[in-house]
Amino acid sequence: MLTLENLTVKRGTLTVADRINLTLEAGKVYTVLGPNGAGKSSLMKTVFGDIPYTGRIRYRSDTLGETRLQSWRKRIGYMPQDTAVEASLTALEVVLLGRMDALHMHVGDDLLAEAAETMRQLGTAHLAHRDIMRLSGGQRQMVMFAQVLLRRPEILLLDEPVSALDMHHQLNLLEHVCRHTREQGLVTLMVLHDLSLAAQFSDGLILLGDGKIQGCGTPAEVLQADVVGRLYDIRVELLYDSCGAPVIRPMRQAV
Repeated sequence: MLTLENLTVKRGTLTVADRINLTLEAGKVYTVLGPNGAGKSSLMKTVFGDIPYTGRIRYRSDTLGETRLQSWRKRIGYMPQDTAVEASLTALEVVLLGRMDALHMHVGDDLLAEAAETMRQLGTAHLAHRDIMRLSGGQRQMVMFAQVLLRRPEILLLDEPVSALDMHHQLNLLEHVCRHTREQGLVTLMVLHDLSLAAQFSDGLILLGDGKIQGCGTPAEVLQADVVGRLYDIRVELLYDSCGAPVIRPMRQAV
């Protein structure tokens, strides 16, 4: 269980997270939503240990700030928005970097097989020997996700993991996130901009605005037309898909 207690984050004079309290359970996927500047990425970076804060962040019996940062991060698979790789490496080599702690002059057959299987599950096995610099943005995104999974994390932090992907690969990646979270008992926290995708693939939603939680609960509880419309300053229509998941449809201004 990952808990945030009275978490406050300031960037200069700006408060980007204001007394946030959250309890995130293992085996569940939580998605942070909100307009640009709401504090979503700052929240992820803070949990990773990149940004100073007040309050407490705890995972099981450990508290960030009281545990060595290296030990804290060893449990986390963090995929930030910017996943650029400035090196001429093959996609497989980039994936293997997820286990730098286990890498030596010779890569063992077991680790190589695990990396290849992870890429196969994500549909990127055909990219294994391609130069990462020559891949599309979406392909690189999938390779970086494979690298994160190879770390065997206990906590997944995914900041806009599907931003560069087409619909097919969005669904593939998010299905894998859900499956891996449940099978491995992970705590997964991700940021998405697509509210309807978040509704399909999340156990819980966290709606941020002005650094504060504006809504927290199941997709049906959080995605209310009046709340979403007010937060994003637009008109929205609330629909439901064939599985009963809420769908948020932005409405253009009357002309």
